[in-house]
Amino acid sequence: MKLLWTAAFAAGLATGAAAHEVTVDNCGEPLVFDTQPERLVVHDINMSEMAFALGLQDKIAGVTGITGWYKTSPEFDAARGDIPELAPKYPTIENLVSAEADLFFAGWYYGMKPGGEVTPDTLAPFGIKTMVLTESCAHLDKDRPAASMDLLFNDVLRLGKVMHVEDKAEALVAAWQEQLAGIEAKTADQPKPRVFMLDGPADAPFTAGKFAIPDAMIAAAGGTSVTHDLDTSWGRTSWEAVAAANPEFLVLLDYQNGNGAEDTFKFLQEHPVMAHTDAVKNVRWVGLRYEELTPGPANIAAIEKIAKAMHPDLF
Repeated sequence: MKLLWTAAFAAGLATGAAAHEVTVDNCGEPLVFDTQPERLVVHDINMSEMAFALGLQDKIAGVTGITGWYKTSPEFDAARGDIPELAPKYPTIENLVSAEADLFFAGWYYGMKPGGEVTPDTLAPFGIKTMVLTESCAHLDKDRPAASMDLLFNDVLRLGKVMHVEDKAEALVAAWQEQLAGIEAKTADQPKPRVFMLDGPADAPFTAGKFAIPDAMIAAAGGTSVTHDLDTSWGRTSWEAVAAANPEFLVLLDYQNGNGAEDTFKFLQEHPVMAHTDAVKNVRWVGLRYEELTPGPANIAAIEKIAKAMHPDLF
């Protein structure tokens, strides 16, 4: 009788464990959690804002990659509160182990580099799982669909599922989808301006290809990215190729602690080929912050900013 009871109890425990097991897609591979993570470390402003939007501050052991590059907003600082920054730029394994992290939310070139010190493989021996930002998966696997706003929606839903706040994640995504539907309805019957997104002055322009979320944001705002056919996420093209596409509107990354959007536009006005494009001649551009142009909650308001700047008569 005791053996039967023990077997039944063990079976019950196994059933309970299976019921609490969570599996999410991670760049095409399953990422399995037997228990809810209790010490999350998040890299970068955009991913931190995803976690803050889900109210996960009490589970966040630290953030990385913030102050080394960016000027934060008062809203971000208030949401972060007393959460420590473990590294101002890319973290080390020691940073994450010392924080007793059990989950690192980061991406390729968002806190990790292929073959670098911190990767899912190097963290696994320390019991740290890595949830990879979906937009960044294209850096290692080009056999992926072009960018859509699902890059944001699905990552928020994944994080919500892993951290057991699915209802909050689903409500957030539903609200964002409703906002986007309203923007798209206003621009649906309008011509779609040719748009170029630029990350600062350079010898060769750094921009968003078909796998990066600005491509989807531009489309959602009622435009067409002139670098849509660029077979990369974030990467470089040539000024000659951009000028030949003759963009009618510009989205300029606005680093508020240096290389501001106004400085970038002045650079384009003095550029030997870009100065002759319609966008530069007609002074048609909008500046957006880093967290508005990388996957995160700020994308939705940023899409409306682009749409208003491109179609001022509709808003």
